[in-house]
Amino acid sequence: MTLEIHGCKAVRAIDRATDIALEIILCVALLIGLYSLWDSKQVYQAADAANYVAYRPDGDEGLGFAELRRLNPEVFAWLTVNDTPIDYPITQADNNEKYINTNAKGEYTLSGSIFLDYRNSPDFDDFNSILYGHHMEKKKMFGALSDFADRAYFDAHPYGNLYFGGKDHGIDFFALVLTDAYDSMLFSPAVAGEDARQAYLDSILTRATWTRDVPVTAEDQIIVLSTCTSDVTNGRYMLFGKLSDELHPQERKTNAVVLGTRLGPQLRGLTRLPVAVWLGLLALLIWLLVRVERNIDRNRSKKKGR
Repeated sequence: MTLEIHGCKAVRAIDRATDIALEIILCVALLIGLYSLWDSKQVYQAADAANYVAYRPDGDEGLGFAELRRLNPEVFAWLTVNDTPIDYPITQADNNEKYINTNAKGEYTLSGSIFLDYRNSPDFDDFNSILYGHHMEKKKMFGALSDFADRAYFDAHPYGNLYFGGKDHGIDFFALVLTDAYDSMLFSPAVAGEDARQAYLDSILTRATWTRDVPVTAEDQIIVLSTCTSDVTNGRYMLFGKLSDELHPQERKTNAVVLGTRLGPQLRGLTRLPVAVWLGLLALLIWLLVRVERNIDRNRSKKKGR
C-alpha cells in the first residue's frame, strides 16, 4: 500500500512538472509571437507614407520639404502615383545599398526608402531613371506596384507626379513588365546612344504584360519604378512612365478601395500575422486541450476512487 501511495505521488509530481514545463514553453512561444507581431507593426508604421505628410513639397503645414532636406540632404525629389498609397520622398546615395535599410530622415529601418539608382542624374535628364523600393505588405513603400499586374487596376491608374528641381512634373505610365533581378537590359540606367535607347524602348514594349497608348520615343525621359515580387524568387515588377511637363490631377489619399479588395480589412489583417504568432496561438490551443483532457481524466479517477 505504501509503495502504491508513493507511486501515485511520483506520477502526480511528474504530471505537475510536465504541466509547468509545458506552460513555460507556451508562455515563451506566445511572448515570441507577440514580439514578432509588435516588431512587424513597427516596420509597417515606419514605412507608412503618412509619416511624411508634413514634408510634402506642396504642403502648407508642418516642417515642409526644405526641413526634410535639412534632416537629410540626400532627399531631393518626391514621387506620387495618383490614387495609390505611393506618396514618398526620394533619396539618392553614392551606392544602391544605403537606402535599402535607411529611411528618408537618415534613420535605420528595415523598410528603407524610395531611392534613385546612384548611376542616374538627380535632374532626371537621363533617358531612363530607375527608382527602387521594397515590396511591402499593407501597400507600404512600393507594395502597391503588384496591383498593376491586374489589367483593370493598370488602366485605372495612368498618372503620377514627380517633384524635383523646385517644380512638379507629370508621369504617364505606359507599360508594366514582370522580369527578374538579372535582367541586365532593363536594369541598365542612363542608357546612352539613340540606337541603345530605341532598343531599350522596344524591349519594354515587346515584353510588357500591359501597355497603354502613350507616345514614347528615344528622345523622351522614362521613369522606372521597380520592386520585388512576392510570389516569384528574384522576380521584379517594373512600371514604366513617361516624364512630361503636363500635370495631372493628384489624389493624395490612401487607396481604401485597394486595401479592401478581395478580403475585408479585418480578415486581410489576420492573414498577415507573423508565423510566430500563429504558432503561439496553436500552442496555446493545444495546451488548453491538454488541460481539459487531464481535468476530465482526474475527475474520472476521483469518481473511481469513491
